[in-house]
Amino acid sequence: MMRTSGSYQIDSPQHFKQKALHWANGFNNAAYLDHNQYKGYTNPSFNCLIGAGAVSQLLCNAGNAFAKLEQYQKDTQDWLFGFLGYDLKNEVEHLTSLLPDGTGFPDLYFFQPEHLITIHLDGTVVIESSTRLPDEIFKLIEATETMGKASPAITMKARLTKEQYLKTIEQLREHIAAGDVYEINYCQEFYANDVNLDPLSIFNKLNSLSQAPFSCFLKFDSKYLLCASPERFMRKVDNTLTSMPIKGTIRRDDVPTVDNELKAQLRNSIKEQAENVMIVDLVRNDLTKSCAPGSIKVDELFNVYTFPKVHHLVSSVSGTIRYEVSGIEAIKNAFPMGSMTGAPKVRVMQLTEQYEQSKRGVYSGAAGYFAPNGDFDLNVVIRSLVYNQVLQYLSYHVGGAITWDSVPELEYEECLLKAAAIEEILKG
Repeated sequence: MMRTSGSYQIDSPQHFKQKALHWANGFNNAAYLDHNQYKGYTNPSFNCLIGAGAVSQLLCNAGNAFAKLEQYQKDTQDWLFGFLGYDLKNEVEHLTSLLPDGTGFPDLYFFQPEHLITIHLDGTVVIESSTRLPDEIFKLIEATETMGKASPAITMKARLTKEQYLKTIEQLREHIAAGDVYEINYCQEFYANDVNLDPLSIFNKLNSLSQAPFSCFLKFDSKYLLCASPERFMRKVDNTLTSMPIKGTIRRDDVPTVDNELKAQLRNSIKEQAENVMIVDLVRNDLTKSCAPGSIKVDELFNVYTFPKVHHLVSSVSGTIRYEVSGIEAIKNAFPMGSMTGAPKVRVMQLTEQYEQSKRGVYSGAAGYFAPNGDFDLNVVIRSLVYNQVLQYLSYHVGGAITWDSVPELEYEECLLKAAAIEEILKG
């Protein structure tokens, strides 16, 4: 697609990002991807990437969704923004999903933007548009008001009582003892009905509080994904694939000495290292389906990454994609992310269907972008709110890795810790 391009220099990228996000929110289709200047990950080629308006879009459910996405990418050869829902697992493996779903989201959604805005760390803004002059868009963004709307306090309900959750963890530990699985990521949903809120205001609060490197605001029609993810599912740059699984979480503390002690405790935890290395091995195995023999390497192992609310244990695995494997095939070969499933993967997904109380939907799937040359960067959809404005249904999931060493009470506390930022903003 031909777009007219213009380049501009701004004094405050942060202020301009807010204006551009509010401007994009005026369209039926919008995507806002923000790295929040997080310096812990491989430096991205941009600070913030925004797509607004849809020239075309693809919505579909599991069946042949990956093939449709492959064809859509070939037909457009353009920027694409969207998400892959967790239940695409049913297309990757012989699985089913019969759990209830209140969100009404498709399993896959991507759109080709009418307008593209790239904001760089040095204050350079590049505006590309297929329908309007970039100078005109720049002036419209500069004139956009960024006043947020007040949202009422929202009380979320748990699908599981604490007692039910603890009992389920014990049942999963019995499966581990029996040798069915080694590690299983078990998730629970918190939800609210009859919710009327301003998604953009909620996202801004969540993004400000979390400052996550893979934050994402995604809107299509009346459906919203408000995501503050710290985790990368997979990135492709030229012929290199990189995946960065997170396994291991501990709280932050305001006292620096205590905070450093918590970091050391996480880094040296045998339990957290065991969880992490299981997923690293799983990711390595997933990448062997797409990468050249001997090219897969563990670039980082058990590194502690710090975020406003928590410390995480992060590893990084990369490999060289084989010439005959497309980017979409590489995604399918590793989907869903190992950190959100467990090992062995198929049996774990069968058990999550058996023990979880609702469909994960877009949660623990992936969201992000494809570039015209086929490169992509996709997060893991965690620390996220999903909102259907028409159904007035609001939802978020939290989960954690369960191993034989798991203490049910501590696993429950970890879930609440991961949900802390979301719960804080929903209090109003």
